[in-house]
Amino acid sequence: MSMTFPERGALLGVDYGQRRVGLAVCDSERKVAAPLILYHRRTPELDAAYFRQVTKQHGIVGLVVGLPLHMRTHQEGESAQAARQFGHWLSQAVDLPVVYHDERLTSALAHRLLEEAGMTAKRRREKIDKVAAQILLQSFLDAGGPETPASLEKPSESTPP
Repeated sequence: MSMTFPERGALLGVDYGQRRVGLAVCDSERKVAAPLILYHRRTPELDAAYFRQVTKQHGIVGLVVGLPLHMRTHQEGESAQAARQFGHWLSQAVDLPVVYHDERLTSALAHRLLEEAGMTAKRRREKIDKVAAQILLQSFLDAGGPETPASLEKPSESTPP
Protein backbone atom coordinates (compact mmCIF):
# COMPACT_ATOMS: atom_id res chain seq x y z
CA MET A 1 0.00 0.00 0.00
CA SER A 2 1.56 3.33 -1.03
CA MET A 3 1.52 6.23 1.36
CA THR A 4 3.29 9.53 1.55
CA PHE A 5 5.06 11.22 4.41
CA PRO A 6 3.41 14.19 6.08
CA GLU A 7 4.80 17.49 4.73
CA ARG A 8 6.66 18.21 7.96
CA GLY A 9 8.21 16.18 10.69
CA ALA A 10 11.40 14.35 11.49
CA LEU A 11 12.49 11.28 9.54
CA LEU A 12 14.54 8.36 10.84
CA GLY A 13 17.41 7.17 8.64
CA VAL A 14 18.10 3.45 9.04
CA ASP A 15 21.34 1.71 8.04
CA TYR A 16 20.25 -1.93 8.39
CA GLY A 17 22.55 -4.69 9.52
CA GLN A 18 21.79 -8.20 10.76
CA ARG A 19 23.33 -7.45 14.17
CA ARG A 20 23.57 -3.66 14.27
CA VAL A 21 21.36 -0.88 12.98
CA GLY A 22 22.69 2.65 12.53
CA LEU A 23 20.13 5.38 13.11
CA ALA A 24 20.08 9.04 12.14
CA VAL A 25 17.43 11.71 12.50
CA CYS A 26 16.67 14.94 10.68
CA ASP A 27 15.02 18.13 11.85
CA SER A 28 11.28 18.63 11.28
CA GLU A 29 12.08 21.01 8.40
CA ARG A 30 14.02 18.15 6.75
CA LYS A 31 17.14 20.15 6.07
CA VAL A 32 19.88 18.53 8.18
CA ALA A 33 20.47 14.93 9.23
CA ALA A 34 22.46 14.00 12.32
CA PRO A 35 23.74 10.63 13.55
CA LEU A 36 21.65 9.29 16.41
CA ILE A 37 22.71 5.91 17.74
CA LEU A 38 24.08 2.49 16.91
CA TYR A 39 21.52 -0.06 18.03
CA HIS A 40 22.54 -3.67 18.70
CA ARG A 41 19.65 -5.95 17.77
CA ARG A 42 18.29 -8.32 20.40
CA THR A 43 14.91 -10.01 19.96
CA PRO A 44 12.03 -8.91 17.72
CA GLU A 45 10.01 -7.89 20.78
CA LEU A 46 12.81 -5.86 22.38
CA ASP A 47 13.76 -4.34 19.03
CA ALA A 48 10.16 -3.27 18.33
CA ALA A 49 9.84 -1.70 21.79
CA TYR A 50 13.12 0.17 21.31
CA PHE A 51 12.20 1.51 17.86
CA ARG A 52 8.74 2.58 19.11
CA GLN A 53 10.43 4.53 21.92
CA VAL A 54 12.93 6.21 19.56
CA THR A 55 10.29 7.20 17.01
CA LYS A 56 8.03 8.62 19.72
CA GLN A 57 10.87 10.44 21.51
CA HIS A 58 12.06 12.14 18.30
CA GLY A 59 8.64 12.79 16.75
CA ILE A 60 9.41 10.62 13.72
CA VAL A 61 6.80 10.67 10.94
CA GLY A 62 8.53 8.36 8.43
CA LEU A 63 11.40 5.92 7.91
CA VAL A 64 14.18 6.03 5.30
CA VAL A 65 15.80 2.60 5.04
CA GLY A 66 19.03 2.17 3.11
CA LEU A 67 18.80 -0.09 0.09
CA PRO A 68 22.15 -1.62 -0.90
CA LEU A 69 22.10 -1.93 -4.69
CA HIS A 70 24.80 -3.59 -6.79
CA MET A 71 27.38 -1.03 -7.92
CA ARG A 72 27.44 -1.89 -11.61
CA THR A 73 23.93 -3.13 -12.31
CA HIS A 74 21.97 -1.00 -9.83
CA GLN A 75 19.93 -4.13 -9.14
CA GLU A 76 18.83 -5.54 -5.81
CA GLY A 77 20.53 -8.61 -4.36
CA GLU A 78 20.17 -10.58 -1.15
CA SER A 79 21.30 -7.67 1.04
CA ALA A 80 18.70 -5.37 -0.50
CA GLN A 81 16.00 -7.99 0.02
CA ALA A 82 17.02 -8.31 3.69
CA ALA A 83 16.88 -4.51 4.06
CA ARG A 84 13.41 -4.46 2.49
CA GLN A 85 12.24 -7.24 4.79
CA PHE A 86 13.55 -5.35 7.81
CA GLY A 87 11.97 -2.13 6.55
CA HIS A 88 8.60 -3.90 6.19
CA TRP A 89 8.86 -5.25 9.72
CA LEU A 90 10.01 -1.91 11.17
CA SER A 91 7.23 -0.01 9.42
CA GLN A 92 4.69 -2.33 11.00
CA ALA A 93 6.37 -2.27 14.41
CA VAL A 94 6.27 1.54 14.66
CA ASP A 95 3.22 2.11 12.42
CA LEU A 96 4.99 4.55 10.08
CA PRO A 97 5.50 4.64 6.30
CA VAL A 98 8.88 3.58 4.93
CA VAL A 99 10.91 4.70 1.93
CA TYR A 100 13.89 2.78 0.56
CA HIS A 101 16.78 4.91 -0.66
CA ASP A 102 19.97 3.91 -2.46
CA GLU A 103 22.73 3.56 0.12
CA ARG A 104 25.65 2.63 -2.14
CA LEU A 105 28.95 3.97 -0.84
CA THR A 106 27.51 5.40 2.40
CA SER A 107 29.57 3.05 4.59
CA ALA A 108 32.72 3.72 2.54
CA LEU A 109 32.18 7.47 2.79
CA ALA A 110 31.46 7.22 6.53
CA HIS A 111 34.64 5.19 7.02
CA ARG A 112 36.70 7.73 5.10
CA LEU A 113 35.25 10.71 6.99
CA LEU A 114 35.87 9.09 10.36
CA GLU A 115 39.38 8.10 9.35
CA GLU A 116 40.11 11.65 8.16
CA ALA A 117 38.83 12.89 11.53
CA GLY A 118 41.67 10.91 13.11
CA MET A 119 39.55 8.31 14.88
CA THR A 120 41.06 5.02 15.90
CA ALA A 121 39.81 1.85 14.22
CA LYS A 122 37.86 0.95 17.38
CA ARG A 123 36.11 4.36 17.51
CA ARG A 124 35.32 4.15 13.77
CA ARG A 125 33.66 0.75 14.27
CA GLU A 126 31.50 2.25 17.03
CA LYS A 127 30.35 5.15 14.84
CA ILE A 128 30.38 3.98 11.23
CA ASP A 129 26.80 2.65 11.04
CA LYS A 130 25.16 5.73 12.51
CA VAL A 131 27.28 8.03 10.34
CA ALA A 132 26.31 5.90 7.31
CA ALA A 133 22.66 6.36 8.36
CA GLN A 134 23.27 10.12 8.53
CA ILE A 135 24.80 10.15 5.02
CA LEU A 136 21.88 8.05 3.72
CA LEU A 137 19.27 10.35 5.27
CA GLN A 138 21.06 13.53 4.13
CA SER A 139 21.27 12.12 0.60
CA PHE A 140 17.52 11.45 0.68
CA LEU A 141 16.84 15.01 1.91
CA ASP A 142 19.20 16.58 -0.63
CA ALA A 143 17.46 14.67 -3.44
CA GLY A 144 14.18 16.27 -2.40
CA GLY A 145 12.91 13.18 -0.62
CA PRO A 146 11.75 11.32 -3.71
CA GLU A 147 8.66 9.30 -3.02
CA THR A 148 7.76 6.90 -5.77
CA PRO A 149 5.46 3.89 -5.54
CA ALA A 150 8.51 1.59 -5.84
CA SER A 151 10.34 3.22 -2.96
CA LEU A 152 7.52 4.14 -0.58
CA GLU A 153 5.37 1.59 1.11
CA LYS A 154 3.64 0.74 4.33
CA PRO A 155 3.17 -3.03 4.45
CA SER A 156 0.49 -4.89 6.32
CA GLU A 157 2.45 -7.54 8.21
CA SER A 158 5.86 -9.16 8.24
CA THR A 159 8.46 -10.60 10.54
CA PRO A 160 11.94 -9.27 11.15
CA PRO A 161 14.78 -10.80 9.14
